[in-house]
Formats: sequence, C-alpha cells, structure tokens
Amino acid sequence: MTDLAPVRRALLSVSDKTGLVELGQALSDRGVELLSTGGSAKALRDAGLLVKDVADVTGFPEMMDGRVKTLHPGVHGGLLGLRDNDQHMAAMTAHGIKPIDLLVVNLYPFEDTVAKGADYDTCIENIDIGGPAMIRAAAKNHAFVNVVVDVEDYLPLLDELAANDGQTTYAFRQRLALTAYARTGAYDAAVSTWMADTLNAKAPRRRAVAGKLAQTLRYGENPHQSAAFYLDGSNRPGVATATQLQGKELSYNNINDTDAAFALVSEFLPKDGPACAIIKHANPCGVARGETLKDAYMRAFDCDRTSAFGGIIALNSTLDGETAEEICNIFTEVVIAPGAHQDAKDIFAKKKNLRLLTTPGLANPAEAGLMLRQVSGGYLVQDKDNGRLDLSDLKVVTKRAPTDQELADMLFAWRVAKHVKSNAIVYVKDGATVGVGAGQMSRVDSCRIAARKSQDMADALGLAAPLTQGSVVASDAFFPFADGLLTAAEAGATAVIQPGGSMRDDEVIAAADEAGLAMVMTGMRHFRH
Repeated sequence: MTDLAPVRRALLSVSDKTGLVELGQALSDRGVELLSTGGSAKALRDAGLLVKDVADVTGFPEMMDGRVKTLHPGVHGGLLGLRDNDQHMAAMTAHGIKPIDLLVVNLYPFEDTVAKGADYDTCIENIDIGGPAMIRAAAKNHAFVNVVVDVEDYLPLLDELAANDGQTTYAFRQRLALTAYARTGAYDAAVSTWMADTLNAKAPRRRAVAGKLAQTLRYGENPHQSAAFYLDGSNRPGVATATQLQGKELSYNNINDTDAAFALVSEFLPKDGPACAIIKHANPCGVARGETLKDAYMRAFDCDRTSAFGGIIALNSTLDGETAEEICNIFTEVVIAPGAHQDAKDIFAKKKNLRLLTTPGLANPAEAGLMLRQVSGGYLVQDKDNGRLDLSDLKVVTKRAPTDQELADMLFAWRVAKHVKSNAIVYVKDGATVGVGAGQMSRVDSCRIAARKSQDMADALGLAAPLTQGSVVASDAFFPFADGLLTAAEAGATAVIQPGGSMRDDEVIAAADEAGLAMVMTGMRHFRH
C-alpha cells in the first residue's frame, strides 16, 4: 500500500442529488470514468456528462423495483480488490472486474420517511440494502478506495484531488471511512429503533444509538473535558432544532440548561396565557404565568433574583420588545422562545454575548420518547417522563378540600416539580413559584431551602412576609414522614399536592388535618435525578 492512491474510476449512486452534477463534472474534467445507476445516471447525462450504467458492468439489469442493481461481483470486486495483492488482481483480470477507486453514495431517505409518518410498507421500502453494502465494502478497503457518504465531503474530496494531482492520501481515506461506518451504523440504528417502536418492543435484546454531529464544543461541563453536540434526527422543537439569531456559540452547559428550560415552559400552552421559566444549572429558579409576557418574566424573576443572574430564560410565546428590555436589565446567558418580534431582536442586538434562540413552536410534553444515561459498562434507557394530570386525577385525602385557586396552583406546582431535581419541593402562589428546593438528600431540607429562599426574596423586595404565606406546595415524591409537610406548613403553605404511597400516609394525612391543610394525592411520582 502506498500513501497516495489515484482516482480513475468512480461510482456515483445517490438519493440526495444535491451537488451531484457539479461533483460529476469536476471528476469528469479530471478524466475520471463515471459509473452510475437509475436517477443519478439520468441526472448526470442530462447535464451532458458521459456515464456508464452499472447494469453494463454487471451484465444484469436493475430488477425487483430497484432492490437488486449493485449486489454483484462486478461492483463489489471492484471495491474490495486489494491493488497490491497479486492474487486479487489476477482474479479481477480473469473475471473482467475493473477497480472502483471512488464510491459516492447517500442512502434511501429512511429517517425522513419515518419522520413524515409514512405507513409500515413505505418505511420498509425505504430501507437501503445495496447502498450500505457498497459503503461497508469501500470503507473496509480504504487503503485504496475513497468512500463519500455526505454532500459536505464533496468539496473536501475535490480539494484533496487538486492538492495531490488526482490522488488522495491515506489519512484522507481513513477519515472518509470513519464517516462511512458511522453513517451505516446510524442508519441501522434508525431502522432498528423504528422497528422497536413499531412493534412496541420496550426492551429489545439489542439497542443501537446514533447521532449526527451538530457542533464541536469548546469544552464539556468543565474546561478539561472535551465535548460535542449530536442530533438524533428527531424534529422535536427545542435547542437541537432552534435557530440561533445572535450571541456566542452555545456551550455544553448552555445546551443542557436550555433544553431543561424549554421542556419546562412547554408544559404551559400559550392559550392559557404567557409563561416564563428561568433555569440555573438545569433547575428552575423561577416559573410563572402572567397577564403579559413581561409580567410572567417579572413574576418568575421575583422568585429568586440571585439565582436568575446568568441563567437561561424560556418563554412560551413570541418574545416582544417590552419583555426584551426587562430581560436586558440583568446578565442572561440564553433566551429561547417560539419566535421573536423585530423590536426584541433589535434590543438584544446591543447585548452581543446574549444568545437568542427561536423555535418553530413548543415541544409536546405528552410526546413519547427515550432518555438515556451512561453508567460504567453500559447505559440506562427509560421512557421520557411525559406524565400529566388534570383535576379529575387528584384525590382529596384531607378533611378540608382545596379551593379552586389552590387547585389551580397545585397543578401549576406539579408541572414545575416534574422538572426539578429530586428531592423536589415547589411553593406556588397565584400562578408563580415563590420557593424552589432542589436536589437535596432530605425532603425536609428541600422544604427548608425553598422557604428560606422565599424569605430572602421577601427581604430583598421589602415585603412584610414571604410569599410562601398562603401558597401551595408540591412534592415530587411522597412525604416519608410528617416533618417535611409540617415544615411547609410553618412556611405558610395552606395546601399540598404529593403522590402518596408512603407506609406512613395515614400519619401524614392526620398531620395535615391537624394543621388545617388541604391535601391531594396524585398516585404519580416525578423523580428526576
């Protein structure tokens, strides 16, 4: 094997014909013989290029609706033959097989077909067979063969040929092979994931996970950690599909926190009024509804102004100028919203480091999906927590039933608690969080921290009493003892929403009755670790 390998003969067979003619023309200008199939051959011929059909190489026509066209020794021998192996070359000569030095293939659009909601049979027909087989063959023989699977690599290929007088370096072919194997792996992962979903296989014996690089990141959670952002191919609205209108490149932590913020604010539909969520380190530090978007932001901000500094803001409706002006009063890392008015964009343009992201809409909090977490030696897979409740799901367990306002605040608090790290405690009053306790080993500590934060904000705002007075409180899991509930009552909470299910539920209910609290149980837990 030599480092440089010439490109004299190329096979081009693509579904996505973006840039195909330009690539074919550039190769033809270099004297490269072009082979092709079906629609790709037609596109090249229509552009006036000389193209040889693969059927002329194999001696067989395309058949079975195109299912069989390249699965032949005339093709695979040309891709797999070792140019420095006398036996291989003798076999190729004996059987009239010519080397193929360049393979350009992109696969049937299986992922797009699934995303469009196509029926089962249509999805099956869009599973490519010949393409992956050729790609794997060419990639295996990258000592001599170039394999291109992405339109993004057309220009680098032409630059490489120009720099090396029609040849490519071994290092370049290695990089192409790496991309090729990753593409076929991702393709197979998409097919197997679709089949698992279609067959409702919750825990298939083997599960493949893949992604496409969206961007390399400066570093991970900390500067000594390298990181990158990959897309899974889904079209779910959020940070992965958002358009960044301004600001610095997103960091690892920005992406993680922005995803958390947008998932939370998507719990609140615009038809029910403007809503805002402010996130710091993947935990909410303020969530609120309001009469206007500015009002919602200010009410969320007043939950914990200290933590909101340098946070992520998510809005459930189009960002307006008045809200943008208010946001600019403190340092904010990212703002994400389903759209932004021009006056808001103009205001943010003065804050060069503030990232503004817009999405085509809100995420669907009830949508199914998978969550993955790596552990040593493997990874955990679970359904996304898309559990939701309405009033009919709540069971009143105390002597006093909650008021209508308490019920409304309970459901609000419950939706927020779902997005708070466990142990989670959320105090809410009049459609706004007034205290959040997150990520503590003890539920009592979460109750105390949330109440303490509310007291601090009352002092900062010059209020006579903390806003936890007259609030409701949500707990993401049951109270194992009455102490946490009584701590919330001492902070001024008048009603409680919790899953129930503790061995001591009767004791907790009795304590609630004695304290004059209203309490409902949901039968649903929202742990978030």
